[in-house]
Amino acid sequence: MTAGKNGITYADAGVDIDAGNALVDRIKPAAKRTNRSGVMSGLGGFGALFDLKAAGYTDPILVGATDGVGTKLRIAIDTGIVDGVGVDLVAMCVNDLICQGAEPLFFLDYFATGKLDTDTAARIIEGIAEGCAQSGCALIGGETAEMPGMYPDGDFDLAGFSVGAMERGTALPDGVQAGDVLLGLGSNGVHSNGYSLVRKLVEMSGLNWDSPSPFGGGTLGEELLTPTRLYVKPALTAIRAGGVHALAHITGGGLTENLPRVLPEDLGAEIDLNAWDLPPVFAWMAETGGIAEAEMLKTFNCGIGMIAVCAPDRAEELATQMSDAGESVFRIGVITTSAGVEYSGALL
Repeated sequence: MTAGKNGITYADAGVDIDAGNALVDRIKPAAKRTNRSGVMSGLGGFGALFDLKAAGYTDPILVGATDGVGTKLRIAIDTGIVDGVGVDLVAMCVNDLICQGAEPLFFLDYFATGKLDTDTAARIIEGIAEGCAQSGCALIGGETAEMPGMYPDGDFDLAGFSVGAMERGTALPDGVQAGDVLLGLGSNGVHSNGYSLVRKLVEMSGLNWDSPSPFGGGTLGEELLTPTRLYVKPALTAIRAGGVHALAHITGGGLTENLPRVLPEDLGAEIDLNAWDLPPVFAWMAETGGIAEAEMLKTFNCGIGMIAVCAPDRAEELATQMSDAGESVFRIGVITTSAGVEYSGALL
């Protein structure tokens, strides 16, 4: 290369390749601890390889899912509490995969920012690795994009992509029928949906992110950033034990919209709202905004993050199994011959 005068560099334009390389070096140990059977290559290549046969599959069907964290990121950015949003990102993808009956195998992330702060980015990606480790899912690649002019100082965005597998003929939902029992698995709070309304309610309340939480032990920001619960391992164990006909991840659309997604068109469900206690965060939001029960049920998970539709003769054993695995399990209703979701009892 011919020597010449020093001109403008990529760093002068706002993109620091050295910082990106430093980030990769820092997160390699976090990614390494997510290794599982089937992983053939780690971070640093142009692509990532995964061996389905080595993962134990003989006639696999691949299942893909992608998602983000939504405007919950705004709270993380404004408070600087970014360690849990990586777990949220993983959960929003892998909790969807298991609803198809698939085991999450690997995960890739996309992190975009205006100017790369290595420490912040590393904390986020270490959270992603934690979510992967809790799900038995390998973090095998990703992309860090530094894009000056696209994001204000300190802002960032996250997207995630997960691939899972199942043996041919084992996809869910399958066999849902009237009389099946609905087992609700407790949530960790708001999870990662409805945060545009959450942020509006905080504004209405006159509180700040660092105000003492009116419904928990930390600050308001800390409580609202509680990471989404990961249901993968208990749910997969239940699926393999037999008797699970469907799983519904309660995300945007709440109980009202998500359960019907796994039901045949001619069947519905009846849910007893008295079967579990409404977590304090939802009671606070409903009171602060004067939100009607129907609006709460179609916006938030309201304390139930996943619903398992189970054969009646298997429901008690499966509930005990998932409870022993650390889940809060509630018998919340049954499948009915009337289309739609009907509620009894009172949420608020």
